[in-house]
Amino acid sequence: MRVLDLSRLVAGNTLTQVLGDFGAEVIKVEPPAGDTLRAWNTRDVQIDWKLYARNKKSLGLELRNPEARRLLLDLVPSASIFAESFRPGTLEKMGLAPEALFARNPGLIIVRISGWGQDGPYRQRPGFGTLIEGMSGFAAMNGFADREPVLPPMYLADTVAGLYGAAGVMIALREVEKNGGRGQVIDLPLLDPLFAVLGPQAAKYRLTGNVKPRSGSRSTNTGPRNAYRTRDGKYVGLSASTQKMAERTFRSIGRPDLVDDPRYRTNAQRVKHADELDAIIGEFIAQRTQAGNVAFFEAAEVTIGPIYDISQIVEDPHVLERELIADYPDPDMGAFPMHHVVPRLTGTPGSIRTPAPRLGEHNRALLGEIGVDAATYAKLLAAGVACEGVSAATEEQE
Repeated sequence: MRVLDLSRLVAGNTLTQVLGDFGAEVIKVEPPAGDTLRAWNTRDVQIDWKLYARNKKSLGLELRNPEARRLLLDLVPSASIFAESFRPGTLEKMGLAPEALFARNPGLIIVRISGWGQDGPYRQRPGFGTLIEGMSGFAAMNGFADREPVLPPMYLADTVAGLYGAAGVMIALREVEKNGGRGQVIDLPLLDPLFAVLGPQAAKYRLTGNVKPRSGSRSTNTGPRNAYRTRDGKYVGLSASTQKMAERTFRSIGRPDLVDDPRYRTNAQRVKHADELDAIIGEFIAQRTQAGNVAFFEAAEVTIGPIYDISQIVEDPHVLERELIADYPDPDMGAFPMHHVVPRLTGTPGSIRTPAPRLGEHNRALLGEIGVDAATYAKLLAAGVACEGVSAATEEQE
């Protein structure tokens, strides 16, 4: 299936990357400056673009030009999906409202990505992920009680929305293909998916009237559960969130007396006395290295794992054997490491087939489909309707 992707930044690119990994023909429709991701550079390498634009083609069009919009509309009949992330109302001002798109392709799935949704009092607010990560309740839950809320150090709101969007696209396509339904619009704000993955926070608040405090790495539901520092200055994560596992943990550290201690006998009491319990377990873990703790507790069948940084992840034997990281040939780095295709399907697995495209790399072939010959294309370039080449954006991020 063909995807016309007019989105920018991470949410839309995540959505279409998933589709592209599993065989969709994703056409990135880019302005002369290119997708903003091209400007997020690390040491002059377009790190984010190379990752999120794999398995995609690039069509450079200046959509502020009416002729460019006409060319885009001529491609709509060949597409199954149309994705955009303009501020609500912009598509309508461009003459590309859903009604105009459906007139060209009644079965089209239109994904409209925004920060806050296509309606509501906040619809015109800037839709950056940071704002959503704050308002959704995530930041208020994240971090320690005696410190400020913590925003995530990665594109959390965007990637969660992109994954929800990929699922929504397939649901909508199923309606078209199985039931003969018409196409439809998917309203995909960043706020709704991130709020959804936070779980039953609203129900807990309504039931108790209490706002859940930040608890660091502890769980307010079960214990013991925390991140513990090891002798070599690293950390392990231990979760003994069932009664049997808690008892097994106590016995493994040489403290069978804790099993019948009224402060730790039940889960509710363990949560209530988390400070004392963490001190006991933390003292035991601090005597061993990260690897030593993992080996010790695994032998005791206690649920524990190392807390890795990226330097450890890329060397882990499990990560290597399962090829979580794929190296793709790259002119800037020799081999570019990126996450492999997720999820893994046994019958129809996805693949990384092509690198991220140059700006307008596929203009001639794609516009040729709708009758644009070489002479006409040259005129489009000269008039600034079409664009190709290397993006002028060079913003350094790290």
